[in-house]
Amino acid sequence: MKTLSLILVVMAGLATEAIGQPRPSSLVMSCGQARSLVASRGAVVLGTGRYTYDRYVSSQAFCLRNEYVRPAWVPTADTPQCPVGYTCVDDPPWFFDR
Repeated sequence: MKTLSLILVVMAGLATEAIGQPRPSSLVMSCGQARSLVASRGAVVLGTGRYTYDRYVSSQAFCLRNEYVRPAWVPTADTPQCPVGYTCVDDPPWFFDR
């Protein structure tokens, strides 16, 4: 019984570690650093404000099969709108042309 309790405590500790990991913030990076981060990782969740974040990708390859890419801009330390890559959306590209 003590072994089971110890295992549960260790597993709970590991689960909370993953939840508590901070995400990179675009607000403390230069535009070049933010673009480079997305390009090097392929897909990354970036914080873009105190309570805002999104997943940014470098290409269609990092989206689901039924998703499309849409260009994305984020605020960075040196520019208010930095083109970091794309976000994955459900609507096809021609939907935005209307």
